[in-house]
Amino acid sequence: MRGFAEFAGVVGLDDSAPDAHPAVITGYKAARNRPLTRGQKLSNWALAAVRAPVEHGFAHLKNWRVLGKIRTGPKWATALVRALLVLTNREVSR
Repeated sequence: MRGFAEFAGVVGLDDSAPDAHPAVITGYKAARNRPLTRGQKLSNWALAAVRAPVEHGFAHLKNWRVLGKIRTGPKWATALVRALLVLTNREVSR
């Protein structure tokens, strides 16, 4: 098992297997006296490539001021966020 210092601050959740318990996926962090290996750098790159579209989606959703004023149930809020995400993706893809 790796120590805490080896993990980067990036945390992801791997629940790809239908019957498996979710696992936390983190990147590697270099120390001053221990640089990352090529495999660790590739692993961090792959994790960043998967996370980037999600992070961009959240960043674009923050442009919708209505999300800061939601005072309703989670079901309606989820529908609103999904609709705004469709509009945002449509705008960004132009």
